[in-house]
Amino acid sequence: MTPLSILDLSLIRETGSAAEALSESRLVAQRAEALGFQRYWVAEHHGMPGIASAATSVVIGSLAAATRTIRVGAGGIMLPNHAPLIIAEQFGTLEALYPGRIDLGLGRAPGSDQRTLRALRRNRDGAERFPQEVLELLAYFAGDDAQTGITATPGAGTDIPVWLLGSSLFSAEFAAALGLPFAFASHFAPQMMQEAVALYRENFRPSARLVTPHVMLAMNIVAADTHEEADYLASSRRLYMAALRQGTSGRFPPPVAAQNLPWGPEISRQFDEVLSTSLVGTVDEIGDGLSRFVERHRPDEIMMALPIYDLAPRLHALDLARDAGRRAGLMP
Repeated sequence: MTPLSILDLSLIRETGSAAEALSESRLVAQRAEALGFQRYWVAEHHGMPGIASAATSVVIGSLAAATRTIRVGAGGIMLPNHAPLIIAEQFGTLEALYPGRIDLGLGRAPGSDQRTLRALRRNRDGAERFPQEVLELLAYFAGDDAQTGITATPGAGTDIPVWLLGSSLFSAEFAAALGLPFAFASHFAPQMMQEAVALYRENFRPSARLVTPHVMLAMNIVAADTHEEADYLASSRRLYMAALRQGTSGRFPPPVAAQNLPWGPEISRQFDEVLSTSLVGTVDEIGDGLSRFVERHRPDEIMMALPIYDLAPRLHALDLARDAGRRAGLMP
């Protein structure tokens, strides 16, 4: 059985607010818990008007407080933006408050542009120092005072699962070398997915944290009662992607009818090809797509993003995604 989890960017609607986005994230997390999803992760992005999860650790605490059993975590924390000691203390605190429920996924991208990176008061070479900073962070969690000279309190001695996230071969190779679980960002950058997963599995070295390789792959899921409705809802994601490609990071746009898209069907198909790990359709279509995906790529877990504008159809899509997972034999 392949566990299914949820990735949430706390998208801010074009007519909404950050407060509404965060409140809706809590409601979606509660529904995901009730439906039996494995994890609920939020991602760090800065300077983006359409994403409310910039203070990722704070959002995780809110989600954990609103739920009881589902694992909650970061997918991920962009470590170049932070001192490793700060992350050790933040996640050590979360683990102390919500024991056995906190995950920490680490990425090496800044999650922002260069101007925002400077405003975060971190060095531009943070990505190059990522391997050393991951090792430093792991040492804080291990309570290795001899290596760091500092005790992270809270943090030292906590058994927080640490994942490496990425969309490149670098992260796959580094996760394999450290013996850490690996999550590939195939929901927005699937081009190197197969090569990265193969590299990770072939080069994996067992560690005290993980004995065998463990791969999570991400997907976009837009589910509805009819294919036509799902395709309509998916137009929000296409419009948002188009804006990002043009360097415009606005709020998440409402869906529009196909004839009102600012491009023709061919361009829409190109978007779907770029996001080849996206599934749009009914329960049967999503279930069939999940079955094919698992058979081809053999992930140990799947993380779903649900880029849907309004809360009601997003919650319904979550219900349908659970049903599709059951039909595919991935959930009990």
